[in-house]
Amino acid sequence: MTEFISEIKTIPYENGIVYETLADLNNLEKLKNRIPSGKLEDFTFDSDSCSFSVQPVGKIRFSIVDREPPKTVKFAVDQSPVKANMWIQLKNTGERETKMKLTIKADLNPFIKPMISKPLQDGINQVADILANIPYETLA
Repeated sequence: MTEFISEIKTIPYENGIVYETLADLNNLEKLKNRIPSGKLEDFTFDSDSCSFSVQPVGKIRFSIVDREPPKTVKFAVDQSPVKANMWIQLKNTGERETKMKLTIKADLNPFIKPMISKPLQDGINQVADILANIPYETLA
């Protein structure tokens, strides 16, 4: 498994509100309009999973497999050309400050690893940026 770790982001909210928002994917439905058009399509959400299409990869589906309040939300990739899992780690660092890090472990074969590693690392950093800039008080 190849591991990809995002940059550590600072979120200006207490980790409980961040965790509660991210642990129920229905809350992310409210953010669909923030995603640039042409990048991701066909979003569907429920409390435990989300799916979307990415060109040229196709449909990808993430499901929450474990929650550890208020620190961690773990996901499995149910539908993808690559076996992978992801988790979001949260650490309270102040009254209104949470540090966040995303990690993906993906089973990449040696032929596609050089082609997909940089886009996957860039993608996880972009997702971390999006999650760090969510107005959590309006979603909880």
